[in-house]
Amino acid sequence: MKGEIFDKQRVISFSDAVFSIAITLLVLDIVAPTYKELKAADTLQILQNRIPSIIGLIVSFIVIALYWVAHMRIMKYVSTINKKILRYNIFLLFFIVLLPFSTAFYVRGFMLKGPFAFYCFNLSAIGFFNYLLNIYIPKKEKGLTGITSVLAKYFKYRALIAFIIWVLAGIFAFLLPMFARLLFLFIFILEAILVKIYKKKLISEKTIV
Repeated sequence: MKGEIFDKQRVISFSDAVFSIAITLLVLDIVAPTYKELKAADTLQILQNRIPSIIGLIVSFIVIALYWVAHMRIMKYVSTINKKILRYNIFLLFFIVLLPFSTAFYVRGFMLKGPFAFYCFNLSAIGFFNYLLNIYIPKKEKGLTGITSVLAKYFKYRALIAFIIWVLAGIFAFLLPMFARLLFLFIFILEAILVKIYKKKLISEKTIV
């Protein structure tokens, strides 16, 4: 039905549930040692064997947490949920749900190119639909819900940074594997620069981000 509107609170509550389930599922890939393993090896060795899984948990936990925060920020400025927002949101949640699998796939082939590239594809897909939400919602609301043009640009560029970095990481996984695994650090560097650029403008608008 054209122009159909959906219950905003139900959409947000459902989204929060999906984020929380996905973030919880991440820990299940860290297999607890059996009694036999505990007797055969010391604690340090057991933990060392699980370093890839722990790294995967930490990175993916942070990623999901950051996208959950970004989701809360942008959805705060939505007056109504139309079909387009609902569609973008559903695709975003699909790739969030996929992340525990791609994390496990990556850590079990920790030094292989293919699993890491797939992991980056998953993260870039999350970034892409997060970016679509962040460019569509300000256009739809036209400043009526308090999202200014400066804040809209800040949200847009912040979302774009993560998307581009994960796409590049996926490409460099086949060219410079070790560099690709460290490329995500540029997200935090570029976001810090972005905050510095927009901080004065956002403060002048009394906008908190």
